[in-house]
Amino acid sequence: QVQLVESGGGSVQVGGSLRLSCTTSGGTGSRFSMGWFRQAPGKEREGIAHIFSIGRTTYADSVKGRFTISQGNAKNSVYLQMNSLKAEDTAMYYCAADPQWWLVPRDEGYKYWGQGTRVTSPQ
Repeated sequence: QVQLVESGGGSVQVGGSLRLSCTTSGGTGSRFSMGWFRQAPGKEREGIAHIFSIGRTTYADSVKGRFTISQGNAKNSVYLQMNSLKAEDTAMYYCAADPQWWLVPRDEGYKYWGQGTRVTSPQ
């Protein structure tokens, strides 16, 4: 069974930066498409960054230009570099992975999910 573990969350002032990490274990070594999602209190979960195929990336408008998703040194690991944090970036952040490495699953259809890491950017 594939497991995902997120780390790097915390509290940072508005305008600051954080880097989240996500590592996978238990897989067969196959490549994954991976993504970052977040859910703020009282709001629906939002997909914010995805990396798939051979390093292709997509971003939600809410984070474009401020957040960067990148592949980690270990296979099927990813980072999310978050710069210029805003109060509205406060949320639980989740990492997700899917064996269909060549695409971004529709409708949040990733097969594997982590437990999340909390990011707080108080005003």
